[in-house]
Amino acid sequence: MNIEDVKQIPIADYLHSLGYSPVKQQGNGLWYKSPLREEHEPSFKVNTDRNLWYDFGAGKGGNLIALAKELYCSDSLPYLLNRIAEQTPHIRPVSFSFPQRRKEPSFQHLEVRDLTHPALLRYLQGRGINIELAKRECKELHFTNNGRPFFAIGFPNMTGGYEVRNSFFKGCIAPKDITHIRQQGEPREKCLVFEGFMDYLSFLTLRMRNCPTMPDLDRQDYVILNSTANVSKALNVMSLYERIHCMLDNDKAGYEATRDIELEYSYRVRDFSHNYRGYSDLNDYLCGRKQEQKNEASQVQETKQETGQRAAPRQKRGRGI
Repeated sequence: MNIEDVKQIPIADYLHSLGYSPVKQQGNGLWYKSPLREEHEPSFKVNTDRNLWYDFGAGKGGNLIALAKELYCSDSLPYLLNRIAEQTPHIRPVSFSFPQRRKEPSFQHLEVRDLTHPALLRYLQGRGINIELAKRECKELHFTNNGRPFFAIGFPNMTGGYEVRNSFFKGCIAPKDITHIRQQGEPREKCLVFEGFMDYLSFLTLRMRNCPTMPDLDRQDYVILNSTANVSKALNVMSLYERIHCMLDNDKAGYEATRDIELEYSYRVRDFSHNYRGYSDLNDYLCGRKQEQKNEASQVQETKQETGQRAAPRQKRGRGI
C-alpha cells in the first residue's frame, strides 16, 4: 500500500473500523469525541468532502496518514503504511444516522373555547361569513406559538388537529387531516367537497342567504380537504357516496385535485367550480372579489345548479349558492 492508496480511504470508514462513531453531523462535517484523548463534548471533526480531519481541542489535523501518526505514536511512514494496510480488511463503507433532537411543538398550552372573541367575529364578517354558522362549525383557540400568546379561529379535522386562522395568521395544529362532516340519520348519497373551511363556510352562508326558508344544509355530507395535498386521504371517504360534487379553487391545484377525484370515481363526480368562474374560490365569490376586475353581468347572473340559484332578471337578486 502506498500513500496514494491510503489517501483514497475515507477517514470516517477507517475510524469506524477502529470502533469510533460520530456523535452528530453538520453539513459535510462528522463530529466525534476525539480518538486521541478523553473528552465529553465532540471537538474532532471529519470533513467528508475533503477527507480531512481536525481536532479542535488538540489543534491538529490533516489526512489519514497524519491521523495514523497520532493514533500509533510514530513518524515512520513505512510503519504507518503497514498498520493502515493491516486494518484495511476491516474497513467497510458505512453511513450514519443520528437521533433527531426532539423539538418543542410550535403550538403549546392549547385552550379550546366557544367562538366569541369580537376580533375573530369581525374577521369572519370581513370575509362575508354568517356568524351563527361559524359559531356552530368552528372553535376559538388560545395558544402560545414560539413563546408568544395568540388566539385564532380553529376548524377541527378528523384526527384531533385544527386549521387555524385569524387576520394575521394561517396555519394548522397537527395532525393535519381532512374534515368529514356526516349528517345524522340515514346515510346521505351525496357529498360536497371543498378545499378549505372558509369555502365550506361560504357555501353554508350563500345557501342561508339565497334559500333562507329551506337551505337544506343537511341534505348532503361534506368533505373539507384542508389542503389539496390531502386528496388521497379523502378518496376512501368519498367511496361512500353515489354523487360527489367538487367545489374546489379555480387554480391549477384545484383543477388537478378535481381531476384526481374524477379519475378515481368517474361518473359519480361533478365539477361545480364553473359556478364561480372568474373568482379564485367560493369565498371570493361570496365577497365579490373577482380574479379579473371585469363586471361581467353574465357571470354574476349565472344559474347555480348545485347551490339552488335560479336565473333572475338583472334588476333582481338571484337566489345564489
